[in-house]
Amino acid sequence: MKKQGVCILGSTGTIGINTLDVIRRHPHRFRVIALTANQQVERMLQQCEEWQPQYVVMSDPDAAQEVKRALAEKSLSTRVLSGMADLTEVVQYDTVDTVMAGIVGAAGLLPTLAAVKAGKRVLIANKEPLVMMGQVFVEEAKKSGAVLLPIDSEHNAIFQCMPYVVQQATATPLEHTLSEHGICRILLTGSGGPFLKMDRSEFASITPAQACAHPNWVMGQKISVDSATMMNKGLELIEACALFSTSPEKVEIVVHPQSVIHSMVEYSDGSILAQLGNPDMRTPIAHALAWPDRMGGGVERLDLVKMAALEFQSPDVLKFPSLILARQAAETGGTLPAILNAGNEVGVQSFLDGEIRFDQIIQLVEDTMDAIEYGSQQDLESVLAADHNARRFAESRVLNMSQNNSQIQ
Repeated sequence: MKKQGVCILGSTGTIGINTLDVIRRHPHRFRVIALTANQQVERMLQQCEEWQPQYVVMSDPDAAQEVKRALAEKSLSTRVLSGMADLTEVVQYDTVDTVMAGIVGAAGLLPTLAAVKAGKRVLIANKEPLVMMGQVFVEEAKKSGAVLLPIDSEHNAIFQCMPYVVQQATATPLEHTLSEHGICRILLTGSGGPFLKMDRSEFASITPAQACAHPNWVMGQKISVDSATMMNKGLELIEACALFSTSPEKVEIVVHPQSVIHSMVEYSDGSILAQLGNPDMRTPIAHALAWPDRMGGGVERLDLVKMAALEFQSPDVLKFPSLILARQAAETGGTLPAILNAGNEVGVQSFLDGEIRFDQIIQLVEDTMDAIEYGSQQDLESVLAADHNARRFAESRVLNMSQNNSQIQ
């Protein structure tokens, strides 16, 4: 069996670390060709010593120089590159078969798109590219022959619950409708985050540490805060529509606090198929790396006997208005999802930096969506322009919010 050459975008983050852990268990199947990160020099050096990739790309030029000097001292031959241009180039190399797209946020858009255009097997863990321009990704994959496989636990679960013919049509991708295969609804589950039972009146006092303490999953800061506001589920709604070629009304969000059922698919005969497992990202990573086969990922087996009762409830959209905004963006389409995403990224980072309150994140998103004119065309130029304009507005709005907060204090 020829080893798959793997490039990991965001190798020092949670997804990257879990991907390497899965690969470590199957050395006969995979070879690490390239690792990329932003600024985490020490962790990158540790990964280089173990995996000895051909290439390393650090987005930050200073970090790249530091890595280059350290690797030279260790007499490692890894070539060190830096910047967005090198990031988008390395995914296209002939030695790269599979690209794990794990860069958080819109920063992962261009390299992920480059991998799709190059016809690679692209494992999409960063939802923002599909949120911002899902139509473009699907169309480019059709042209290039790229394979698109979801890593988000929810979308991977949906994928697993679909017939193999639909999996092929989704991954390849091919023209299809879910209804022709008897699928009438997607049930997108979510834990509800750490503040599911907290009264909304208390949201103003929530700290970044509290927001990042997810009850079930170990995740990075950005996605943890998104889970706390439930914007994560809103973004996943938009992503599901793009990935599975369906409309927002066919996707229902269901709160499931235990995070055991990762999502479900309902069929026209009344059947509902669910994918269950422990909340461990190595399950979808191993599934996508091996698809259409299966292989172990080191995940602890789910003990059904020990499992507590499974609970389900409708989301409280008044408490978590992010779901209303995301569904509005999904229904409108065009560049509005990119505007929503930009406002949210600025809001989350500003909250983590102590500039705005937790309850102001989604208010910022709404203000941004109201202020920035959106277009119906979803192409790279239009999306990047909308993203730029939305970020500029959101950043100026954060400044006002921060100043007002200081005056109140």
